[in-house]
Amino acid sequence: MNKKINCQSLGIKTKKITHVFLSAILLSTCATVYAEQQQKAAWYRYYDKNGVANISTSVTPTHIKYGYEALDRNMQVIKRNKAYSVERDLQQSTSRASEVRKLEQDARLKRAYGNSTVATNKKNEILQNIKQQITLQNQNLKQLQNDRISLKRQEMEYYRKGNTVPVILKDRIKYNSENITRSKGYIESLQSNYQYTQTFYDDIINRLKKQE
Repeated sequence: MNKKINCQSLGIKTKKITHVFLSAILLSTCATVYAEQQQKAAWYRYYDKNGVANISTSVTPTHIKYGYEALDRNMQVIKRNKAYSVERDLQQSTSRASEVRKLEQDARLKRAYGNSTVATNKKNEILQNIKQQITLQNQNLKQLQNDRISLKRQEMEYYRKGNTVPVILKDRIKYNSENITRSKGYIESLQSNYQYTQTFYDDIINRLKKQE
């Protein structure tokens, strides 16, 4: 469409300018504004299930259902919009919600630790503490196992001589066995805690590094 550009009709006040450079800028501005006006959608077209084109001056729910094209005054396509999909919308909503949660978590980590160096020091401190507990429990387990050997020898000596094993020795053997079981369970728990803590802080450290 051939159309004479009138800068005054586009809201641009002009006056006599003698400087060539300023005149060039003014003409460029007029052309830009006119181009932007020409890009505004004048029609909206969608194709129904039978492939029939439907055109209107506004977007209706049917346009959104089938997907539509925005057209300028020359019926040229400015933009294409895909048909609305409930499944896609739910997926995008879930994705956006997940991203928001991640950003909130990252912000909390930033407030809690400040930077990855602080988090690394905290990680090493906790892991060192767990290591010390594991060492103590292994020492305790070793002592309990040595005690068991001694107690079982005493028991076998009573059997060898044909004597009845005293109740107090039986109780000590029983308690020793229970303590060994508990100690082993505690060590396994500490080892699992060590691995979990290591993984937990590695994730925190990596997330903090991405923010640095």
